[in-house]
Amino acid sequence: MNNRLASLVEILLVSMRLGFTSFGGPVAHLGYFHEEYVRRRKWMDEKSYADLVALAQFLPGPASSQVGIGIGVMRAGVLGGIVSFIGFTLPSVVALILFALVLMNFDVANAGWIQGLKIVAVAVVAHAILGMAKNLTPTLKTKALALFALVGTLVWQVAGAQIIVILLAALFGFLLFKDAQGDSTTGSTFPVTKRVGVMCLSLFFGLLIALPLVREMTGSYWVAIVDSFYRSGSLVFGGGHVVLPLLEQEFVPTGWISEESFLAGYGATQAVPGPLFTFAAYIGAVMNGWQGGLIGTIAIFLPAFLLIVGTLPFWDILRNHSKIRGAIVGVNAAVVGILISAFYFPIWTSSILSAMDFALAAVLFSMLAFWKLPPWIVVVSGVVGGSLLTLI
Repeated sequence: MNNRLASLVEILLVSMRLGFTSFGGPVAHLGYFHEEYVRRRKWMDEKSYADLVALAQFLPGPASSQVGIGIGVMRAGVLGGIVSFIGFTLPSVVALILFALVLMNFDVANAGWIQGLKIVAVAVVAHAILGMAKNLTPTLKTKALALFALVGTLVWQVAGAQIIVILLAALFGFLLFKDAQGDSTTGSTFPVTKRVGVMCLSLFFGLLIALPLVREMTGSYWVAIVDSFYRSGSLVFGGGHVVLPLLEQEFVPTGWISEESFLAGYGATQAVPGPLFTFAAYIGAVMNGWQGGLIGTIAIFLPAFLLIVGTLPFWDILRNHSKIRGAIVGVNAAVVGILISAFYFPIWTSSILSAMDFALAAVLFSMLAFWKLPPWIVVVSGVVGGSLLTLI
């Protein structure tokens, strides 16, 4: 018992230190994890880590968080996964909740630094689109799927349009890329039984189906909030930036959060370490204080936890199934188009209002893409630049 407790405390401390220092997005996070967990502490070997990263990339949700959860599970069971998640996520959650509470207490709707944060969002998403397009749409077929998703979500701006586009892309991928290549070798043994895996997957799909029904039947505000966060967290393929259009569709048209506050929070999220999904903590806190921030965080990360634990025992079967890999290829291509759609509306249309705004966005983008500066420097520069623009 003492050894188990000591192991859990160690996981918490190590993951929390990573949560305070892991800037740069999911790819950078995976590098930090490899250095800490594989090279330094030797909690797992190279093959096990590669298998875990491959599984996280295969699933919807925040890849780096799912890898962190998986490492905790392999180290100390399901409780270890929970502790690892808390440690890695808590620093950015606290920072964004505090930022949201400060934002609520001041009239900052027309503040220059808020405009600067909105322009930061333009630069960050543009940079993410270029990187994702290069990796996820290498062929004419995948580019066509991305174009389909882009046009579909721009023309058909109704509730659920993005979800339908993702499902159609999965179907097209299943049919078009059935010979998708992947790793056909056998993998590591993960310390989760198939029974636990089935329970987690059943809960994942059960909540995905039940929450909208309960929301409709009860009209409960809190059920609606949990449903919106949970569904957004369940359908994000391709990285944390893709959660932006899903959350925008769920929370801005309903009036739960203004477009200005939404984009300002997204810009601020770039300045904190840890996963981009903690943007949910900011949205929840703007709507309902710190309690809303915690509920938003739990609801958006719960699908990722259920999926990674649920699929660990079945990973070898999934990755060796070419048609399933093909469906994922289709979905990944579609999310590029969805992100471009979100880049135009609401990000571009509400942020770039003048030639000076565009000039600042170009500078911030160059800082990210060409000079490879840390995201927090880009955010600070955006805040300063936005403030200066109000004086011109």
